[in-house]
Order: sequence, then C-alpha cells, then structure tokens
Amino acid sequence: MSFYVVIGFGAAGAATARLLAEQGHSVRVVTKSGGRDPEPGIEHVAFDATDSARLTEAARGAVALFNCAAPPYHRWVAELPALASSACAAAEATGAVLVMLGNLYGYGPVDVPMTEALPLAASGPKGAVRAAAWEEARKLHEQGRIRAVEVRASDFFGPGVTDGGHLAARVLPPLLRGKPVSTLGDPDAPHSWTYLPDVARALAEVAGQERAWGRAWHVPTEPARSVRQMTDRLAAEAGTAPVAVRAVPAPVLALGSLFSPLLRELKEIRYQFTRPFVVDASAYEAGFTVRATPLDQQVKATVDWWRERLNTAGRRL
Repeated sequence: MSFYVVIGFGAAGAATARLLAEQGHSVRVVTKSGGRDPEPGIEHVAFDATDSARLTEAARGAVALFNCAAPPYHRWVAELPALASSACAAAEATGAVLVMLGNLYGYGPVDVPMTEALPLAASGPKGAVRAAAWEEARKLHEQGRIRAVEVRASDFFGPGVTDGGHLAARVLPPLLRGKPVSTLGDPDAPHSWTYLPDVARALAEVAGQERAWGRAWHVPTEPARSVRQMTDRLAAEAGTAPVAVRAVPAPVLALGSLFSPLLRELKEIRYQFTRPFVVDASAYEAGFTVRATPLDQQVKATVDWWRERLNTAGRRL
C-alpha cells in the first residue's frame, strides 16, 4: 500500500482518489473546504493548496502528488499560476512525483488531430496559463529538481461530470426529459470526449511509470463524434425519442455574456465547438496499458448515473 495526495475533489480529483483507494492505497485529498462524507481509504484535509508550506507538509511521504484542481473558470488566469507553482514547490520539497491533469487549451486552434508534439501556441489567456503551468514543471523536471508528468484530456464525459462538461450540463438533463438540446457551436463538428474513469486510470498509471515522466500524454479517448451523434447515442440508451439539437445563435451568446461570467470566458475557446476538435492518443497507447472504455459502456454508465441523479433531485423537491 502506498500513500498519495490529490489536490482537488472535482470530477477528476474525486475519480482519481477513489480509484487509488479502491486499489488499496491511502489517499489524502486537499481542498479549501475539506468537508466530505467519509470514504474508505480517503482522508480529507482543508486548506488553500496555494500555501506551498502546508501543501509540502501534507505531501510528506507521498509517492505522488496529483494536481487535479482548478479555480472557477472565470478565475483561471488570476489563480491557476499560484496553484501550479505551489504544487511544483511541494513536489521538490518532498520528492513526490508531480502528476498534473491538463487539457488541450494550450495548443490553441489547430487544423489537425492534436498530438503531444504540437507546440503550445495558444494566444488566449486560459490556454496560455495552462501551457505556462506545464512549462514551469517541465523545466524543473529537466533541471532534476522534480519529477513531473502531465496527462491531457479533452472535454470530460461520464458519471460524476456535472459541470465543465459540455455533454453533461447542456445535453443530458434536457435529453432525459425529452427536451431539445442546445450546443455552443456546430452540432455536427467532430469532437473528442474523454471518459472520466479513463482520465483517472491514466493519471494513476503514469504516476508509477518512470518512462512516462518529463513529458505530456493524451488520455486514450474514443474516436471523435459530434454533439448530434453523441446525443443520438445517449437518447437511444435512455430509451427516449430523438431530440432536436440546435446551435445557440451567436447573438444570444453575446447577450448572455453580458450577464454570465462563464459565457464571457467561453468566447476564448468557442473554436473548439465550431470546427473539428480531435485528440490523438496513439503515443500513450503505444507505451502504456490504459485504453479508452468502449463507447457503449460509457453511454450506459453515464445515462444510468444521470437518471439516478435527476430522480434523486426530483424526490427532494
């Protein structure tokens, strides 16, 4: 049994902590609130992970430190750099392997399937701050000061994803009620959706593989499918009639952004939904064992989870 520390208990942090605990490891989760229902093998502690001294003490003796945390979307640029630097400092002080959860923003708009060989050329602030976080860790790794690896995922999909996931927040709740679905861009543009349990499995795998360290890897992901295709698959699994899938008109988005910080921030990455957004994880698959969960299993587990969540919410009303 080993000891691990996970920063953040959002969808990815929770999935990673629970997977490690299920494997028999001891897990300490760091969040600002700390308050969670007890779970076997998981200890929750409360403090701000940007406090590198406290994070270092929490990570003493850890085999790996998983940084799965992110500030609220509209505060990424202001707050994410301090979080990333604190994780690097704790990894250096303790010797724990730093395993970073990243995304694909750092590449910026591209016209080809995304591989890890693409330059981090994002011009937008959220993409730039994501790229800078990895560059900081990579340089420290090359200097021999830390051991670091980044795992990059596309939009999360699956049980436990309730926000920050396009299919979760915008598709499943209306679909299960037989209502039309709206999308931020072209409903027929191919898009990669990374299954949340596969994210956790990839993070756990590279933490223990020295040959993985020092670079970034893409999480194995099923072939890209459009929002319309995914909605049709989800509807078929749910047993509902097919529902209409419509793009939100640009003027409506512009008006909404006047009142919603989230919509304002989404303007930077709207390209991800107006053109093909396809991830290539062949490098990971050539070197490691995790593979993307078959889509039929992904869809069934996700529909079952959302149906139970919505039914439970309905019983509480």
